[in-house]
Formats: sequence, C-alpha cells, structure tokens
Amino acid sequence: MLNRVLGGQRRRFDDLSEAEILALAISAEEDDARIYAAYAEMLRDEFPASAKVFDGMKEEENEHRGMLIDMFKKKFGDNIPLVRREHVKGFLERKPFWLMKNLPLETIRQQAWEMEEAAQNFYLEALKRTKDANIRKLLGDLALAEQHHKNAADDLSDEHLGEDALEEEDKQKHRKFVLTYVQPGLAGLMDGSVSTLAPIFAAAFATHSTWETFLVGLAASIGAGISMGFTEAASDDGKLTGRGSPIKRGFASGIMTTIGGLGHALPYLIADFWTATITAIIVVFIELWVIAYIQNKYMDTPFWRAVMQVVFGGSLVFAAGILIGNA
Repeated sequence: MLNRVLGGQRRRFDDLSEAEILALAISAEEDDARIYAAYAEMLRDEFPASAKVFDGMKEEENEHRGMLIDMFKKKFGDNIPLVRREHVKGFLERKPFWLMKNLPLETIRQQAWEMEEAAQNFYLEALKRTKDANIRKLLGDLALAEQHHKNAADDLSDEHLGEDALEEEDKQKHRKFVLTYVQPGLAGLMDGSVSTLAPIFAAAFATHSTWETFLVGLAASIGAGISMGFTEAASDDGKLTGRGSPIKRGFASGIMTTIGGLGHALPYLIADFWTATITAIIVVFIELWVIAYIQNKYMDTPFWRAVMQVVFGGSLVFAAGILIGNA
C-alpha cells in the first residue's frame, strides 16, 4: 500500500519531456484502439450498429497514433521511447480484456465515455506543457477529436437505451459523481468490511470482552479509513483521469472504509459476548453478500466471481480471525 501511495517507480506527468509526452500519447492511442476493437467484437452480434461505431472509433485512434508518430519522427527522430500509462502517475489502470467480456451496453458506453474523458484531459494538460507550435496544434486537435468520441458514446445511449436518457448536463454530473464519490466509496466499503474481519474476531475470541473487542474494531476501522483515504487522494490528482478532487475522493474512500469496518464492530457494544458475537456474524454474512452484489452491479464484476472474491475470501478472513483468537 505504501508503494501505491508513493507512486512506486512512476513518473510525474509534469516531469515528462515533450518527446516523452508524444511517446505516451502514441502508446495510449494504441491501447484505446485495442479496447475499442474488443468492444466492437463483443457487440457485433447483438448490436451491429454500435459495433460499427466502435470500429470507427478504433480506426480514428489508429489515425491519431499515425499523426503522433509522424510528429515524433519530425521533431525527435525515429527512436520512440517506451512510455506507457502505467509508467506515469495519475492514469487509471485499464482492465485486461478477459475482465471486459459479456459487459452490458450501458457499462461499455460508460467505460468508453470515461476513456475519452481521460484522453481529452490528457491532451489538454499536455498542451499546457509544450512550447512547439506544431505539437500544440496537434494536441489541441486531438483533444477536440476525443470530445467527438465522447459524443459518439452518448449516441449509443440515445440509440439503444430509450428516450428517457438524461440530458447531457445531467449525464455529465452523474458521471462525475460516479467517478468522484461512488467508485472510491465502494472500493473503501469493500476494503473496510473485509480487512477488519480478522482483527475484530481475533480480539473477540481471544479476550471474550465485548468492550475491548469494540475498541479493537474501532481502531482497525478508523486506521483503515485513514490509510485508504490518503492512498486514494495520493494515487491520482484527477487532472488526467477527470475523476475530480483527490480530497473529495479521499474522504469518500476513507469514510466508507471506516463504515465498512464499524458494521461488525458496533454489535460489540452489546454487553453479552455471545449475543454480540452472533449479531456480528449475522452482520458479516449480510455485508459480504451486499458487497458481492455491489461489485456485480457497479464494478462490472461477474456475480459468481464477486461471490468467490468477496464471500468466499471474506469467509476465509473471518475464519482466520476466529482461529487466531482461539490459539
């Protein structure tokens, strides 16, 4: 976690040279073209019109890549350095292809919009950091093209999701809300609920004291909340991804992490040990299934994979806490 907070070996975007910015843009366009090609194949049988939209977006990304390569060769020569998004702080990690299979159209549309939002922000930020007039013009043109791609993603919603789609301004607000509050909050809730199981139930069965167990749960929940909050805030300043204020995201993640841990710590305010423990176990059971549902609905995780990750994994953590407490 400390490595994630500090950014590991990743470079700061502000420290990149003009050549490295162009190299990063080239690799990013390559990655996005591959993702759009995957989306097109997933949609081709059921939504052929939408598949054609993504085919077109893929071809445009390839054209952008060609324009960037030509500019790089003109300015810096033929040797393009390998600079990828995962090498630079502030970029969201792209999910591997096997985690994108069987996604509903609305989820694909949302992900495409987020990709183009991040790409547009990248070009606008890159434009501020370049002095060459030709490079600035190219980056500005590409930022405008990414805006058109966002509109294309919205066209999919209008065509296939009915006439009751939100107006454009409401869509923008909703997406920003999801990126800034919902996604970090859900990640925090899941982390807080699972990570605090072992210390709370280890303390419970080691001490058989409800008050001491509550104090351990309170400390573990608040500590995890602080850690997750700082990690989320430090991981991305929001300029490139469009995810909004890091402070807001940090508070959303930290608060929900704390709530996730307190869910099964609060029953130990009950004085009777076994009444408190049985209540806490029931709460844990409900929490784990709710988290699996949330992962399936909001985090694009197939339901049974979410069950294995959260319910089965959480049960192992829960069992580990009991075994350690009884040791």
